Amino acid sequence: MSRRTKKPLAKRGPGGDRPKAGRPAAKRGPAASGPVRGNRGEDGRPISARPQREPRGERAERPATKRPAAERPERPASDRPQSARPGRPPARFGASSATRPPRAQRPEAAIEPEKAAKPDAPLPTKVETVVVTADENGMRVDRFLEGRFPGLSFSHIQRIVRKGELRVNGKRADSKDRLEEGQSVRIPPLKLDTPKAPGHLSEAEQKTLAALKAMTLYEDADVLVLNKPAGLAVQGGSGTTKHIDLMLEVMRDSKGQKPRLVHRIDKETAGCLLVAKTRFAATALTGSFRHRSARKIYWALVAGVPKPKQGRISTYLAKEESEDDSIMRIAEHGDEGASHAVTYYAVVETSAQKLAWVSLKPVTGRTHQLRAHMAHIGHAIVGDPKYFNIENWQLPGGLQKRLHLLARRIVIPHPRGGTIDVSAPLPPHMLQSWNLLGLEHDRFDPIEHAPEE
Repeated sequence: MSRRTKKPLAKRGPGGDRPKAGRPAAKRGPAASGPVRGNRGEDGRPISARPQREPRGERAERPATKRPAAERPERPASDRPQSARPGRPPARFGASSATRPPRAQRPEAAIEPEKAAKPDAPLPTKVETVVVTADENGMRVDRFLEGRFPGLSFSHIQRIVRKGELRVNGKRADSKDRLEEGQSVRIPPLKLDTPKAPGHLSEAEQKTLAALKAMTLYEDADVLVLNKPAGLAVQGGSGTTKHIDLMLEVMRDSKGQKPRLVHRIDKETAGCLLVAKTRFAATALTGSFRHRSARKIYWALVAGVPKPKQGRISTYLAKEESEDDSIMRIAEHGDEGASHAVTYYAVVETSAQKLAWVSLKPVTGRTHQLRAHMAHIGHAIVGDPKYFNIENWQLPGGLQKRLHLLARRIVIPHPRGGTIDVSAPLPPHMLQSWNLLGLEHDRFDPIEHAPEE
C-alpha cells in the first residue's frame, strides 16, 4: 500500500479561496467537458477515469450473489443474530418479519390459563386420590367436590361425606371443613347427575322453575336473591324432600353449574336468601359474610316490650343435643363448642304493651342466634316452637301460631362493584298479624343507626 506524501499548502488566490489539491488555481468558469489536464492521481490515471462510487440507492438494487444453501456452512446458534434466536424478541429496528417464528409458535402467543377451555374432570368410577391445589386452598369440602365434578348433586355429596367415604389425609371429613393446599382427598366412585339443557325440563321441573321465578326479588348474571317462604327448608336433611338447594337444580347452565347457596336461614323463617349464580360470585359473597361486610336486618314480633327499647345482646351459644331435637343454649366462655354471638335490637312499635315489633341486626351468624337471644332476655319470638317458654302466656286471638320472624333486608357488596340492597315483604301470616294489631309496616326502622360491630 502506497503512502501519501504531505504536500505544501497552495497559496490562496486573490479572492482568498484556496485552490483544491491537484487542480490549477484557475479562474472559475463553465465546467469542462473532459478531464482537466494535469488532474491525475498517484496511479497516473485521470481522476475522471476511475470507477465512480454508485449512489446508495443504486447500490442497494444490485442483485445479491449468494452461494447455494447446500454450500453454505451452518452457523452455530450462538453466532446467529439475536433477533433470529428462538424465544427472543426480534430487534426493534430493521428486523425482518421473516426472522420471526409464526405466531402460534411464539411463547407470547400461548393461551393464557384462565382463557383456556378447561375440560370437565372425568367422573371417577373407582376410588381416586387427588391433591388440593393452591387455587383450592381454603375451599369447603362440598364446594371442592362441586368444583371438581360439576353436576354432582348436593344430596350425593352429603351422602358420601356422612358415610365417611370421602377422607382428607386419611381422616373422615365434614362437608363444611376447609381444605388446605397439598392435602390428599380420597374420592369414592361418584354418580354424576346428567344436566338437562334449558327447554328440556319436565313438567314438574318447569313448575319448580316458575316457583323460583315467583320468589325472585333480585337477579343478575351473578346474583339471585329469593324471598323464601316460611316452612320451606333451605337445605335437605332427615325427612326433608323439598328444599331450595334441590329446587336450584333446574337452573343449571350449559356447563352443568348450578346456583350456589351463600348463607342459610331457618326453615320457619321467611325472607331474603342470597344465592350465587357463578363460582366467582360465590367466592366474593362468602368472603363478604366471613369479613362481616354483609348487613342483615330481621323483623320479629315478640312477647312483651323489651327494656330498654334499644340494646345489645352479647352471649356465648353452644349446641345442646337431645333425642328428639337440638337447640342452642346460653353458654359460658370456654365451654366446649361455645361461640360468641352479638345481636343489636330496637323496638319499632308496640301493641298494648303485650306485643312488640322489634328490628334485629345480628353481627355474628350463629345457628338460631336471634331466637335464642330474644328468649334469653325474656321476650321470645311469637310462634317459636323451640324457644318460646313463657308460662301462662296466651296468643292473642286471630294470630297464627307460626314463627313471626322475617329476614327483612340484606345489604352486601356486589361481586363486580356496587352494592346489593334488597328488602322482602312481610309473609302472609305476619302481614295478617300486623293488620290485626294495627302496626304500620312502613314505619321508620330505628335499627338503621345500630353499630356494625
